[in-house]
Amino acid sequence: MKRSKSIAEQGAPFFFLALLLALWEAAVRWGGVPQWILPGPLQILKTFGETFPLLLKHSRSTVLECLLGFAAAVILAFIIALLMDQLPLVRKTLYPLLIASQTVPIVSVAPLFIIWFGYGILPKILVVVLVCFFPVAISLLGGLAAVDREYVELFRSMGASRMAIFRMVKLPLALPSLFSGLKISAAYSVMGAVIGEWLGAKEGLGNYLTLSQRSFMVDRVFAAILAITVLSLIVFAVVAAVERLIIPWHRLDKR
Repeated sequence: MKRSKSIAEQGAPFFFLALLLALWEAAVRWGGVPQWILPGPLQILKTFGETFPLLLKHSRSTVLECLLGFAAAVILAFIIALLMDQLPLVRKTLYPLLIASQTVPIVSVAPLFIIWFGYGILPKILVVVLVCFFPVAISLLGGLAAVDREYVELFRSMGASRMAIFRMVKLPLALPSLFSGLKISAAYSVMGAVIGEWLGAKEGLGNYLTLSQRSFMVDRVFAAILAITVLSLIVFAVVAAVERLIIPWHRLDKR
């Protein structure tokens, strides 16, 4: 009984998505909506299959920018969160700046990167870093701050150094919070790369999306959106799989 209920709960999102797609297809077919205004899901899938080699070519650039930017954001966020956790003065100085940085629209900053660094890969990586840095840094910082002080005092009473306490106590207990931020950033990373390409690039899904939009090829626009969604889900799934490998006990606690 419990197993059947679990299967029903897991299948509910897919059923709801299938229902929405069916309604979309029916509305397009029976409503007489022109394909160049709003293609149906079947037409989008057909276009996706026909343009798959081209989408795959552009996806390589987007994935490279996404992975490099995501890795740089994680490293930077880890260093900043560590400094803010260990040094109260650094925390008081940088925390308001971190919050203020999120009030600046990415689309207003990205063109400046294009002006300063050209149309190469660097501006796209910087946009991904800006998108991904904040969730990781704030999540890790919150996880470190939430560690029970009794654990820290216990290790300190046994003569453990600051780095030893961080490595053996704080970081392991903060891993669930860290991976929460990583999964959010993973979902945003592809979007960040696409935004950078959308504002100026020679290749990539953002560039393909812009060219299709200007040519009024709406089915290709939706095919590119589908490719972006699939890539985002793949990056998210990889981070979730790493989380299950590194902290399997956290998954067991949720059951």
